[in-house]
Amino acid sequence: MNARAAELRSKGEDVFAFGVGEPDFEPPQFVLDGARAALEKGVSKYTAVTGIAALKEAVCARTTKVRGWTPKPNQVTISVGAKHALFNLALALYEPGDEVIIPAPYWVSYPEQVKMFGAQPVIVETDEASGFKMKPEAFAKAFTPKTKAVILCTPSNPTGSAYNESELRALLEVWKKSDAWLIVDEIYADLVYDGFKHTSAATIASDLLDRIVVIDGVSKTYAMTGWRVGWSITPPALAKKLDVVQGQSTTNASAIAQYAAAAALTGPQEAVEQMRATFEKRRNVMVEGLRSIPGVSCRMPEGAFYAFADCRSLYGIPYNGKPIANDEDVAFFLLEKAHVAAVPGGAFGAPGYVRFSYATSEDRIRGGIAAILKAVEAAKKA
Repeated sequence: MNARAAELRSKGEDVFAFGVGEPDFEPPQFVLDGARAALEKGVSKYTAVTGIAALKEAVCARTTKVRGWTPKPNQVTISVGAKHALFNLALALYEPGDEVIIPAPYWVSYPEQVKMFGAQPVIVETDEASGFKMKPEAFAKAFTPKTKAVILCTPSNPTGSAYNESELRALLEVWKKSDAWLIVDEIYADLVYDGFKHTSAATIASDLLDRIVVIDGVSKTYAMTGWRVGWSITPPALAKKLDVVQGQSTTNASAIAQYAAAAALTGPQEAVEQMRATFEKRRNVMVEGLRSIPGVSCRMPEGAFYAFADCRSLYGIPYNGKPIANDEDVAFFLLEKAHVAAVPGGAFGAPGYVRFSYATSEDRIRGGIAAILKAVEAAKKA
């Protein structure tokens, strides 16, 4: 998909980039100022493996303010993005024979990282009718004596769905009966809409923080994907293990990027709210546009910047001499005929769906939707 999209662009074609998982904004000015200030001070050496003190303290303060619980700096491991934090955890925790519960649809790296270390992902299916949220009954059935961990992402990539407090409490009641780790990816927690209130599992289950891990970072909230700064908040004993793991791989995250991330967390947050509000407007345009395509359905997501559309109604449309038969065919059809780049749902464990990112302007979203409608209408007449 990426190679074909790049080929089209190289030929001068206009491609609507609805596949990318990063904000189209630049980081707020105070973040850039923080990076410049660090450069002027000569920040160019190694830092402590698990991060600079200023950033760890900023993570703790920000967690207290927006998540409602207070970790300590010795629980924080600064990594090269949230994906790296998850990889470090996989290396520190998973062994052959372990099982890790993951609801589907899931971010593509969750099961792959589990498998890389010989453990087995146990996928719990959800559906659009349930808001792509795992039911406690299905969750309970997934546990076995081999269950090592559970990975939750709320709000979710790819669906944008998020658990409200009562839904999360119900899942935690199931999890509490096990001795498994709970790993909660909160990278999109600041990007929620329609007044939705994100609730952190660590706030609800404060008596079980000895086996809760929170993953977060600056990539999505502050439009800093390329700066590669994420973190895990873990019990101190696990943080020490992560120090060993990271010390033998990347060592520290970029020193300059860490200072920029500290500036992001401690600076004025008005720009963050502006970006969130803009995403909310774009979400509405994208979802309404997808719903305007005959037969396509799309639920309104609570957060993140993805719309997850059921595109099975497009099966049977002629494409490349044969009928469209799956979500991958749909995605390639959209790319070739509408020049819209999106991601087939099979990659996320949800065949039949396609993920559309609305991390682009409203004009681009409307243009892409119009191109899809034109392509679909032309194909149906062929």
